[in-house]
Amino acid sequence: MHIQIDPVAFRLFGLAVYWYGVMITLGIFAGMLVAKNRTPRYGIAEDRVLGFLLLAVPMAIAGARFIFVVTNLSHYGGDWLAMFDLRGGGLSIHGGILGGVLAAVLYTWRTGISFWRLGDVCAPGLILGQAIGRWGNFFNQEAYGIETGVPWALYIDGAMRHPIFFYEFVWNLGVFAFLLYKSKGETVAGGIFLRYLIWYSAGRFWIEGIRADVPYWGGMPAGQVVSLILIHGGLLVLWYLKRRAKQSKNIDGGISL
Repeated sequence: MHIQIDPVAFRLFGLAVYWYGVMITLGIFAGMLVAKNRTPRYGIAEDRVLGFLLLAVPMAIAGARFIFVVTNLSHYGGDWLAMFDLRGGGLSIHGGILGGVLAAVLYTWRTGISFWRLGDVCAPGLILGQAIGRWGNFFNQEAYGIETGVPWALYIDGAMRHPIFFYEFVWNLGVFAFLLYKSKGETVAGGIFLRYLIWYSAGRFWIEGIRADVPYWGGMPAGQVVSLILIHGGLLVLWYLKRRAKQSKNIDGGISL
């Protein structure tokens, strides 16, 4: 499938505004709206969540850009200004997660809010924002897969390739729906956030295996290494929180994913 795409959405006072930035912005606002609507269930004041998001969004973007640049230094050839130019794309989801978690640690330390409860409030909105943001990769013709002959392949970088942006979009929507469903009966603080890490990383592990433009660590795509760490770390912490909750409240301490 050959699709001609203009990465520029429109121009504002002569400055090009890229579809990548538009989709990232839409994803952020969608995620914020979901988090805002989840505050009553978790007993956290709406203004507290919004205050956190005002800190988390810039820290997540900074973390996403930092990790992308560090893992793609050769791409910039010493052009420091280009390293700060976000309009053309170049954000690492894992870097964004790291920045957001650091923001949550700082914010909960200052306010006394439960880190795990805050994570449970924000996790579904986060995965929805990631789903929407992935369409930015489509407009930029980046984050593409290996060559393939499947009927839905897209012509990118001189070959027919897996549209992995779309695979992750669909997977993330599924995880979003799953987290909303699990929120109805989850009794352990942190359970929704940890399931986000586990299930997002499970899909990302598979997707990284068919991705073409990725850095490698020790012979394995870096994204797969990080995904494995998040999956196993998430399972371990979820088991611990369930076990602790069982001891204090005498509830089922088994891990239900």
